[in-house]
Amino acid sequence: MDKRSLTERDICTKFILPAVKRAGWDEMAQVREEVYFTKGRIIVRGKLVTRGKAKKADFVLYYKPNIPIALIEAKDNNHSVGHGIQQGLDYAMTLDIPFVFSSNGDGFVFHDRTGQSVPVETNLGLDAFPSPTDLWARYRAWKGLDAEAEEIVLQDYFDDGSGKTPRYYQVNAVNAAIEAIAKGRDRVLLVMATGTGKTYTAFQIIWRLWKAGRKKRILFLADRNVLIDQTMVNDFRPFGAAMAKLSTNARTIERQDGTAVDLPLALDTRRRIDTAFEIYLGLYQAITGPEERQKLYKEFSPGFFDLVVIDECHRGSAAEDSAWREILDHFSGATQIGLTATPKETEYVSNTEYFGEPVFTYSLKQGISDGFLAPYKVIKVHIDRDVEGYRPELGQLDRDGNEVEDRIYNTKDFDRNIVLDDRTVLTAKKITEFLKESGDRFQKTIVFCVDEEHAARMRQALINENADLVAENQRYVMRITGSDKEGQDQLGNFIDPESKYPVLVTTSRLLSTGVDAQTCRLIVLDRAVGSMTEFKQIVGRGTRVHEDTKKFFFTLIDFRGATSHFADPDFDGDPAQIYEPGSGDPITPPDDAPQGDDTIPPKPGDDETVVDQPGLPLPAGGPIRKIYVDGVGARILAERVEYLDENGKLVTESLRDFTRTALKKRFASLDDFLKRWKSAERKHALIEELEAEGLALDAVAGELGKNLDPFDLICHVAFDRKPLTRRERAENVKKRDVFTKYGPQARAVLDALLEKYRDEGVLNLDDANVLKVTPFTAMGSVVQLIKAFGGKEGFEKAVHEMQDALYQETA
Repeated sequence: MDKRSLTERDICTKFILPAVKRAGWDEMAQVREEVYFTKGRIIVRGKLVTRGKAKKADFVLYYKPNIPIALIEAKDNNHSVGHGIQQGLDYAMTLDIPFVFSSNGDGFVFHDRTGQSVPVETNLGLDAFPSPTDLWARYRAWKGLDAEAEEIVLQDYFDDGSGKTPRYYQVNAVNAAIEAIAKGRDRVLLVMATGTGKTYTAFQIIWRLWKAGRKKRILFLADRNVLIDQTMVNDFRPFGAAMAKLSTNARTIERQDGTAVDLPLALDTRRRIDTAFEIYLGLYQAITGPEERQKLYKEFSPGFFDLVVIDECHRGSAAEDSAWREILDHFSGATQIGLTATPKETEYVSNTEYFGEPVFTYSLKQGISDGFLAPYKVIKVHIDRDVEGYRPELGQLDRDGNEVEDRIYNTKDFDRNIVLDDRTVLTAKKITEFLKESGDRFQKTIVFCVDEEHAARMRQALINENADLVAENQRYVMRITGSDKEGQDQLGNFIDPESKYPVLVTTSRLLSTGVDAQTCRLIVLDRAVGSMTEFKQIVGRGTRVHEDTKKFFFTLIDFRGATSHFADPDFDGDPAQIYEPGSGDPITPPDDAPQGDDTIPPKPGDDETVVDQPGLPLPAGGPIRKIYVDGVGARILAERVEYLDENGKLVTESLRDFTRTALKKRFASLDDFLKRWKSAERKHALIEELEAEGLALDAVAGELGKNLDPFDLICHVAFDRKPLTRRERAENVKKRDVFTKYGPQARAVLDALLEKYRDEGVLNLDDANVLKVTPFTAMGSVVQLIKAFGGKEGFEKAVHEMQDALYQETA
């Protein structure tokens, strides 16, 4: 046989594979040939989309299925034995493989990347290939693994038998975390770009540590219900009966295969914890809060959990005064793993200070280069008012007839301090123009606005520009914000690839993080984005590839100069193309516009595969099954409130200022309010009157971040009095011992009513129906309890005296 006439594949089959098997490697369990480890970069030229060549290793050798340990790059016999070593080293660096071989069928060149061999690179005969035991001993020495650590590292990842295996970077992330923990590190940070499977990676880490018996009780924390629920029915599903949610709300979710599943709960209706589970998933908002009774996590002993995993930990979890941090501090003895796409580094918050430097990072740039994430085009639109600023004419009046302050307003003021409706209309026209010119007016679009009021006006402007499609379905344009229930109810449909509507969504911040909008093709920025963390999160809304619907790239239209973050050295993953249309130019980039990357040739090469081009039909296939998730949690993030003035016009000012103004119209002074409050037999009736006039005191309390009694809220907001908490008011009443004149049963009832006020803020305590619930039901019947006060009149008098005592002090 003339070895030089053989192909590279023949060399692999006839010489390299037999040499590997003779060295003791199991062909079925430890050897993989032609391992494609990237998808091939997506290249966009106008409307033509191609994929570059995927990277392929000729051989990867695994000590265990989860531990790639060696790589062989093969060449035909017309090349020298070491011809492939540099290519092999390049691949090994990506795959984090320490031992690299090159061969042409005559022998091997061996390169030890650990630096422990002398010399580093040696020539080996075909019969001298190292055994698995030999290479594993070198690997153990390199990693510094003792026998106990080795046992953890060798634990297999979860395999459901479907053939799904972690992507190469997920294997690297899992192994990096497992090895760090095995060697005793108790704070671990993983940084992985949005859309790269952080939760699946976390599952594999937890699974291996759990199965190895190293971590027996685990807490997984996130900050949105949808993340917990989807995690339980998808990635974490293999934990089965060992897993439960820290919630009192039962929830049924439909899986992708159409079957329904009830989420197991670890709390009963009284918020008592079932400690029989091993894997607990929870919202941090559900297990902590400003009041002591809300700090459910304290029901667990500090040593209960061995492992705590914090999803999306960039959102301030490391800040010393954050709600996350108090949970982490309580379980400080547990190993803690932080997952984030954007580690937060500011003057006040540092996640790397808490967790240490990341043990693994997979960037947006790498994800785009590998073809796992979608590239994107950027269109920068400059509006004259933004560039030149706006200065009102002398004596210029606003809609309400007030003179506009004479100064220069710029892009930071627009839609926050001053509203130019013409600018909003122009922005909506440009967005619609892009959709029309692109030939697809049904591409899912998110428009990020300054606040909720701006999102409402942008929705209206887009509706007027797209009246024809809105007439077909009014959900074509919708606002989805924290305070808009109708909009939030459509969030599931927006992120569902199978659901056509809504198409255009306006928002302020609700959609900037965590929402898995796989088919989002257009992101519009009509607000400044000050933080690099938030900018990366917003870009991440579009980076998921969705091959079934031919979504291979997305477009970002920037009206506010937010894309200046590209110049920041902390940003990675630059756009494929930046286009700045001039006056009169079309808003869509022409097909022959220059690409952003000089390495992309103007025409596809022979090694590229066309994946989308004009006229190419969608692939055949059945409908995509969907998961239904109810009750997606959200909180009000905006600092503004919408209301109508006397003329029915939408007016905007800060919620607190609006409330203060409205309260002062109703109560001339603090004394006036105190008289009204004291004279109101039913305190709750006064609150209902205020709410009927549009004063939602709960919303003000939410903005202040304080769980205050309405009495204290009004005193604080309207009259600048320092508020007392309900606990303080209740304790003051107890100190004054105002219940001494009553008998034992009546005193017990008043004590319980005081507790109810302290814990729940109940105002209508004089309503006898309150005696029909716990703990009163255990004290006797309603008739018996009222009789203890000498009748209903005596009961109401006693409660009114208690309420007077509660509100005796105003700070």
